[in-house]
Amino acid sequence: MRFVTPVALVLALAMTGGAISAPAFAAKKEEKKAGPKLNVSPDVIKALQTAQKAAEGQDFAGAKAALAEADSKATSNDDKYQIGAIKLNTSIAAKDTALQSEALNQMLDSGLTPPEQAGQFNAIAADQAMQAKNYDVAIQRGQAALAAGYKAESVQPTIAQAYFGKAGTGNGSVEPARGFNQQGLTALKAAADAMKASGQQVPAQWYQIGVSRAEAAKLPDVTEWAKMAYQAEPSGQNLRTLVRLFQRANPNISNRENLDVLRLLSISGGLVIAADYTEYAEMASKTGIYGEVKSAIDAGRSKGVLSATQGADVYQTAVPKIAGDKSTLGAAEADAQKAANGKIAAATGDAYLGYGDYAKAAAMFELAKQKGGVEADEINSRLGIAKALGGDNAGAKVAFEAVQAGSRKQIAGLWLAYLGTKGA
Repeated sequence: MRFVTPVALVLALAMTGGAISAPAFAAKKEEKKAGPKLNVSPDVIKALQTAQKAAEGQDFAGAKAALAEADSKATSNDDKYQIGAIKLNTSIAAKDTALQSEALNQMLDSGLTPPEQAGQFNAIAADQAMQAKNYDVAIQRGQAALAAGYKAESVQPTIAQAYFGKAGTGNGSVEPARGFNQQGLTALKAAADAMKASGQQVPAQWYQIGVSRAEAAKLPDVTEWAKMAYQAEPSGQNLRTLVRLFQRANPNISNRENLDVLRLLSISGGLVIAADYTEYAEMASKTGIYGEVKSAIDAGRSKGVLSATQGADVYQTAVPKIAGDKSTLGAAEADAQKAANGKIAAATGDAYLGYGDYAKAAAMFELAKQKGGVEADEINSRLGIAKALGGDNAGAKVAFEAVQAGSRKQIAGLWLAYLGTKGA
């Protein structure tokens, strides 16, 4: 996949010392030119004059034949550089990319390319080599362009693509593919940093490619790439990637913790496939949140993601319990006020949260915090969720920031990332 980049490599059509007129070959050595002073072989000069004349007459086949003759007679780097320069002018007139690539490489290999042109020439040669899938040449030329001080935001994406090309699309987690993927990600990160430093917006696609490559190579920084992808494009799909990476890295989280992660997917639009909705409903069922079992399955069915039978077992178990459960909440609130600790308040808050009564849920969690005797990180997490679902993003942020440790702190971090996209 080639990157979509706002930075285009543009070859200057009029290059200093590039176009050599026939009289300049003959007798004007005293004339100052910005390019290198060359001692070109007479036989090469003659062939190049023929090539230029043919190119001026739009006879590009004839020009290429004369250039091939010049190549056969070249004996020095001066000859090779001058042949490359005429090839380059011819390639521009003929719109011949292959000849242009040949010309640039010939000039660069001669060692006589002026310093002010070396960066751009190497960058273009790198890009053309990448298009031709000459990955090693693309990397070599790209690194030379960087060494010459050329724009990193233009060159590093090419280097990254070349390394990814070397890695291929097979098993990216074994060597040498894994190492190539790592080098490609290093170049891609450098490209993004350079683009930001130049005041440009980094294409979100770059970060998504980073996620894909890091995941394929089983690299630990896949989560960091996923975070950057979400920051660049705060979509439900990108947040879903972050959440699934968290779940995979923390297989022993509790059902209650997993429910709070799935609630984040729900609010962000990250529930996509049938298994997302049924997992959400099952976690709510296992923790006795009947109202949320029903709302999860109903949402999946309304979007056409769930069939009438998918999730039916937990749905049919939960729905008959809802009326009786709701009827006890008023008494539970009163009991929570009189209780010695916050456990009843916390359980009542859970129930209200599942039924979508976020104001009462928040009030119960606040009461649970006040009375104590409960797990503070969980209560702050659920208080943050109640406030976020109720539209109080600022209050939710305060609650999530109070979460102190463990997987709960990571879950709070995911919610904070989401709230950060809402201007909280």
